[in-house]
Amino acid sequence: MNILILGSGGRESAFAWKIAQSPKCDKLFIAPGNAGTHQYGTTVNIKVTDFAAIKQLVIDHAIDLVLVGPEEPLVKGVHDFFLADDAIKHVPVIGPQAEGAQLEGSKDYSKQFMQRHNIPTAASATFTKDTLQDGLTYLETAGLPIVLKADGLAAGKGVLICTTLNEAKYELNEMLAEAKFGDASSKVVIEQFLKGIELSVFVMTDGEHYKILPEAKDYKRIGEGDTGLNTGGMGSVSPVPFADADFLKKVEDRIVIPTVEGLKKEGIPYKGFIFIGLMNDGGDPYTIEYNARMGDPETESVMMRIESDFVDLLQGVAEGNLHEKELVISPKTAVTVVCVAGGYPGDYMKGDVITGMDNVRGSQVFQAGTALQGEDVITAGGRVLMVTTLQDNMFDALQQATADASRIYYDGKVFRKDIGFDLL
Repeated sequence: MNILILGSGGRESAFAWKIAQSPKCDKLFIAPGNAGTHQYGTTVNIKVTDFAAIKQLVIDHAIDLVLVGPEEPLVKGVHDFFLADDAIKHVPVIGPQAEGAQLEGSKDYSKQFMQRHNIPTAASATFTKDTLQDGLTYLETAGLPIVLKADGLAAGKGVLICTTLNEAKYELNEMLAEAKFGDASSKVVIEQFLKGIELSVFVMTDGEHYKILPEAKDYKRIGEGDTGLNTGGMGSVSPVPFADADFLKKVEDRIVIPTVEGLKKEGIPYKGFIFIGLMNDGGDPYTIEYNARMGDPETESVMMRIESDFVDLLQGVAEGNLHEKELVISPKTAVTVVCVAGGYPGDYMKGDVITGMDNVRGSQVFQAGTALQGEDVITAGGRVLMVTTLQDNMFDALQQATADASRIYYDGKVFRKDIGFDLL
């Protein structure tokens, strides 16, 4: 079959690497891809939100299945676009329709969904510019620290943790009255702060059945020891040692099953991935957020541990028979170390030549923010490369990924040398 992946990051590179291994994949296309995705298939320079161009690509190359990587095309309705067009409605799209994607597209929508289906989550309330005064009053009764979340998509920047009442009031005013995050903060969810350790659980579902993929823990802060600014993710580890069988059974019973059943009860069709961001609070799981797609850089570690044919699983989602498909997970440890551009997550350097990728010995390099300039691969994004390894134990995996990340060179390169050390 011919498969199209939409997206350009490390997540899409990992998908392409895995799909290209499948005997079921005849031709693979990645749009728009990056400087490294050509090694897995054909890269086509089309924006993920240019639905008309995507349709033409699907027709021209007789695409049999579309896998959507990032959230933006899902929230904007790429799946609905396919279903509404007679020429392409027969082509399965892996990724929810726009209503299901609101689990990620609107924090308020997802919190209300959790509350309706008794899914454990932090207490919260939602406010708009018109109810700003009520929000300021609410903050006076809420405990500290307190979390403020922009309702809409804010490129990973819309969540603030405030430690004082004055800070919380100032930021709430900035978000609602001053549109700090644009339309994304036209509504703000004020949420109780949960203490504990975060992890991510990934679910594949055909809308009726589900399979739980390997869990992962990612590292958001730019600096070692979890210091500095939040980023899109500096690394990931899978499996997560504290997520033992008992804990994951609680996640399945209290969160995964009620989520899948809740979507069914509300008549929301959902074919794709549900990323559940969790907090382990004293051995009990609480839902921090949903995403309507796989995470990045967690996907890189997760794909490394899936031993079964990933295309077979995607077909199961498309055809509604996911429960008949086999999911085999490696017991080994996967670690991903992310190399970012100098200055990231602020204004970052671009256009620097990358060398040394062929020096990597025991890892797979997934390109993300890269571009081609003649024969050279250059930096073109904040998160540039994901270095992922699979080893027998966590210590060896951490050592290998860190050593291999150090073998790559470009001006201003930054990476964390302590990914996973908190789990040893």
